[in-house]
Amino acid sequence: MSQRPLNVGLIGGGKGAFIVQPHQRAINSDGTRRVTAGALFPDPKIAMEEAAKWPYPITGYPSYDDMITAQAGLPNDKKLDYVLIVTPNHVHFDPAMKALKAGIPVFCEKPLTVNLEQAAELVKMVHKTGIPFGVAHTYLGHWTTRFSRAIVRSGLLGEIRWVDSYYIQGWLATKLEDTGQQQASWRVNPKLAGASGCGGDIGTHALMQLRFLTGLEVTELSAQLEAFVPGRKLDDHFTIYCKLNNGAKALVRASQICIGHKNDLGISVNGTKGSLRWRQEDPECITVSLMGQPDRVYYRGCVVPNDGFLKDMPADLMAEPVIPPGHPEAFHDAFARLHRCFEADVRKWKATGKPMHIDGSKYANVEDGWMGIAFIETCVKSAKKKGLWTKMPRKI
Repeated sequence: MSQRPLNVGLIGGGKGAFIVQPHQRAINSDGTRRVTAGALFPDPKIAMEEAAKWPYPITGYPSYDDMITAQAGLPNDKKLDYVLIVTPNHVHFDPAMKALKAGIPVFCEKPLTVNLEQAAELVKMVHKTGIPFGVAHTYLGHWTTRFSRAIVRSGLLGEIRWVDSYYIQGWLATKLEDTGQQQASWRVNPKLAGASGCGGDIGTHALMQLRFLTGLEVTELSAQLEAFVPGRKLDDHFTIYCKLNNGAKALVRASQICIGHKNDLGISVNGTKGSLRWRQEDPECITVSLMGQPDRVYYRGCVVPNDGFLKDMPADLMAEPVIPPGHPEAFHDAFARLHRCFEADVRKWKATGKPMHIDGSKYANVEDGWMGIAFIETCVKSAKKKGLWTKMPRKI
């Protein structure tokens, strides 16, 4: 007999919030998860109005406190199996902590929190409870990202010595926040976004691609955080030169003032035997370059293991593509893959009743979230000292 779909509650997402739309489509994509409840806005009246206007029936709550508290009185098949937090950055910590204390798994948008102290508290709570916790670094959900990870971590490129990981946009090339545009307004407000604008918003994605593909960590960095738009309170251009724990170097860079660039996330991983390149705006393929050989271009859905370069690829990875090549998966499917993997861990946790350790191989875990905040805070410290080389804090 089929298992019942998991019940998912939304925290945030009302009044036209962008990021909730791909998430809710992803949650409902397989028929094994469904959005059933929401606390969609800080104002209780608007929260209930937004729930009433939701495209399909959900139970609305005036606040996330009300939604979390209500779970104790519901029958098991009506309780939330996990919550998704899609609020601005400053409202990540409180609902996440309250959900964990109530025994509810959490999938949270990045960055994890607005400071390292809060991030550390969440890590400690997850370690204490063993409740599944994920951080929504979208681009880890692309099949080609996972394929790239398998290539790099298997040593096929040799010893990694240089990585260029970037995320370039142009939507904040003017002072859009002065127009009242909702997405811009909170992202450039230090009280809502944290200590870094561009870095916290998209630089953390570039960092996560580097760490996820290579397994390497930043040990020391020299940072330049710049605001090119006059009067902007947070950085809109983010350039970080990094030392990695294997002795390699890396550039983690992001910008929101490069006109013509949309969501240009990409990575180049360069080793002693070859290089690998991937771009989010062309997400169905990767390019591998080997010395003295033509480039190898691999497309999702037509990868053949043991082709003279590839070795044995993980069976679960090779089984993942479900549509033929040439029919692009792209952004929404990346979200769906993240929720699919989180669902599997939630079901395992519920079935066993045992504390879980999320290893970060399928989606970012709470420790990855902590690392993103540690990186941002270290970048801010370095930038304030004109790019002084600054060591990263020890992993928690």
